[in-house]
Amino acid sequence: MTRTGKTISWTAAVLVILLVAIVILVATFDWNRLKPTINQKVSAELNRPFAIRGDLGVDWSRQKEEGGWRAWVPWPHLHAEDIVLGNPSDMPGDTPMVHLQRVDASLSPLALLNKEVLIPRIGLKQPNASLLRLADGKNNWTFNLANSDSHDSSQPASPWSFKVNDIVFDRGQIDFKDATLKADFRALIDPLGKPLPFAEVTGKNSGQENQDAAKSATPDYVFGWKVEGKYKGESLAGSGKIGGMLAMQDPDVHFPLQADVRSGNTRVVVAGTLMDPLNLGALDLRLKFSGQTLSDLYGLTGVLLPQTPPYETDGHLTAQLHNPAGAKFQYQDFNGEIGDSDIHGALTYLASQPRPQLSGNISSNQLRFADLAPLIGADSNSDKAKRGETSRQPEDKVLPVEKFDTKSWRVMDADVKFSAKRIEHGTSLPLNDLSTHLKLNDGDLLLDPLRFGVAGGDLNATVRLEGDKSPMQGRADIHARRLQLKELVPNLASMKKSLGQLNGDAKLSGTGNSVSALLGSSNGELKLLINKGVISRSLMEIAGLNVGNYIVAQLFGDDEVAINCAAADINIQSGLAKPDLLVFDTENAVINVSGTSNFASERLDLSIDPESKGVRILTLRSPLYVRGTFKHPDAGVKPGPLIVRGAAAVALGVVLTPAAALLALISPSDNESNQCGPILQKMKAKK
Repeated sequence: MTRTGKTISWTAAVLVILLVAIVILVATFDWNRLKPTINQKVSAELNRPFAIRGDLGVDWSRQKEEGGWRAWVPWPHLHAEDIVLGNPSDMPGDTPMVHLQRVDASLSPLALLNKEVLIPRIGLKQPNASLLRLADGKNNWTFNLANSDSHDSSQPASPWSFKVNDIVFDRGQIDFKDATLKADFRALIDPLGKPLPFAEVTGKNSGQENQDAAKSATPDYVFGWKVEGKYKGESLAGSGKIGGMLAMQDPDVHFPLQADVRSGNTRVVVAGTLMDPLNLGALDLRLKFSGQTLSDLYGLTGVLLPQTPPYETDGHLTAQLHNPAGAKFQYQDFNGEIGDSDIHGALTYLASQPRPQLSGNISSNQLRFADLAPLIGADSNSDKAKRGETSRQPEDKVLPVEKFDTKSWRVMDADVKFSAKRIEHGTSLPLNDLSTHLKLNDGDLLLDPLRFGVAGGDLNATVRLEGDKSPMQGRADIHARRLQLKELVPNLASMKKSLGQLNGDAKLSGTGNSVSALLGSSNGELKLLINKGVISRSLMEIAGLNVGNYIVAQLFGDDEVAINCAAADINIQSGLAKPDLLVFDTENAVINVSGTSNFASERLDLSIDPESKGVRILTLRSPLYVRGTFKHPDAGVKPGPLIVRGAAAVALGVVLTPAAALLALISPSDNESNQCGPILQKMKAKK
């Protein structure tokens, strides 16, 4: 052999020996010796304690599934046991943020030739995480890396890439404590054992029809989860399913999720997909809500909704979480019930600035009027308790005292239209065709218009509640036109042929945070005209007015008496209602009512003075009084004789300045048939 050949042979032999030595060294090296260095370097970089407390090792084996010559290349398989990642130094507690019983990972050596760190699969054994946020907003999941401040954005990006194809684990646990959300719950995550097809849970597939099947198909559910604890101070419990870790990495894949969660009295059920889950891209869910009152949803969703009876809804929720104007949620084609009323419609919630905004349209085919009672605190005390309201209506009060939560009105703006075709209110007040347009702007609530169909006529109103002021200021402007008496009292046989009508106007303004406070401080006026009516004890019994029954019996006995005209012009100052005119012109007598009604104290002090017409003599010899409270009125006969004949008419002539204003309630087309017209004209001429 030549000298050159010997040199090459010795060089090759040395290289082989070195390679074998390196392989033997790597294969037999005790990797645990590197643990102190690794722990120190990682802890310094993350600015929090990190430790591999168990065995650290590398095993080498070939990957036969690679095929060809690649199957002969050995891969390193790393494992580490008992891994702990602690909390930042300014976070209390000794519980680490993350604990892993074991981690296994394989590294593709050939991918390193293309400057790619490829880990086909990472296996986690019993991963546990403890997430904590304090009342000041500090949390343990935000990392402050040691070299984050020294990063030079002008430097070119690294040519190296990092890729993990899949992450699997056997059983995971997440403990979550958040003082800002009053949350303290634990979530357990387990593999399902066998992947569950998306269509089996939702009954449909997801994805755009114009995409190919590989792109549009939704991955299977891989993991199941359970949660239990507290959220917003309420009990929290639920379960559900999610897709695999691999599906989370592709922003174009519809990541499957399903949940059935109860928080307090509220239940939320969802099934659908999340786009780009690592960046929370978009939602497409079937969403069901149910609970004791819609107002409870504010704590869960941030959407401000009113107090209601028990409810349930089912609809389609889509969300664009990176919308430039703010995250946009659309709850479309929903159907449901609130109390005994059905609801349908579509709502859009935009997380805009300076305040989020709720907009949309809601309709009801059949609205039960009693289901609106919680809106103003007029429901029963037992119903208040069911929806979690702590205030109670006093037994001796009629006007609702429950306060409006005006502070919450400023957290969201709203622009919502509502309509109802049929309104159930027993047989006492026939209502239909409700429509209103609600606008809420920085605590200022406006209902304009607020319209009802009532007894063949119309009730039109504008209501404004300025919740941005303390105490709240309220105004109402109400107009009633052409309400048919025969439809107002359909159960009274004598009214069925009546052509009479009720017309009226009311303007009120007040201050206070409840209906009782608003009316108790109110100023304004009420004008009312009724013509061609009937009054009787039967009518009072239908209306449930025991005092009215007594008064009618004292005035007219058991007879039905026709009312030619009833007129009212009532002035209200600081909650004290005093009639400038309150008169009933019947076929037998003219009845004048005077006195006061106090909305602040809910007390009555009224005097009823009848004057007989013609030759017919009333059996009553003295005036009547109505005293007591709105809840418990008391009626009786005043001591002393009736005023002399004609004195009532003279008195009417003195106070009938309002006659001209009341004439405005009579439509020109109704003037000939409306018996109030001639009477008011005569009264006007006497002033």
